[in-house]
Amino acid sequence: MTPVPLAYDGSAIDGGLYTRVVGWADAAPHWLDQLIKVWSALGLGLFAVFMLYGWWKARGADSVVMARVLASPLIVVAAYVMNSALKGLVSENRPCQQLPGRITLEACPATGDWSFPSNHAVIAFAAATALWFANRTLGRIAGIAAVLMAASRVWVGVHYPHDVAVGALVGILVSIPLALLAARAAPLVERARSGSLAPFLGAGPAAAIGMQSR
Repeated sequence: MTPVPLAYDGSAIDGGLYTRVVGWADAAPHWLDQLIKVWSALGLGLFAVFMLYGWWKARGADSVVMARVLASPLIVVAAYVMNSALKGLVSENRPCQQLPGRITLEACPATGDWSFPSNHAVIAFAAATALWFANRTLGRIAGIAAVLMAASRVWVGVHYPHDVAVGALVGILVSIPLALLAARAAPLVERARSGSLAPFLGAGPAAAIGMQSR
């Protein structure tokens, strides 16, 4: 009787491409590998900075924009929770576990820390998508950073390309409806702007014009 595998082997999907990318990383200049390694490990913090900047800019925008910016961290959390559930259902081994012998820039995660989909890609693309609905320019910049984050996870050797591609898709698909739904909170933001939270939420363009005309 053939034993039931404890985890899914994703190497048949794009293990060859993964091996090629890891080979590129092994042959790349040391400074480039170190830069990508640091970005892969710490780069998610930049998306928090993006959301903070989005909030700052939204202080002078209408209440729909502010509502969407305030919802962006919650949208990221929702995407992460959904992705964590999907990880547990698929239970795919990390490529560095399934394809041993390759030199990777990042230490291979422990068994049970599943590979599919990539949490980093989900978080990055969820944040970028949510911010795009509030500020197109900021969303585009965050989108570029999200692509770089997803690519870095393959480069350092801890994900297959399909892990980050599906992670990006999960982040986008979860964020779109929630970002659109967040606009319904605009009346709450509008009321809060006339109260004690006004210094935090800003007055909005209409109120600012009214104050300038006095």
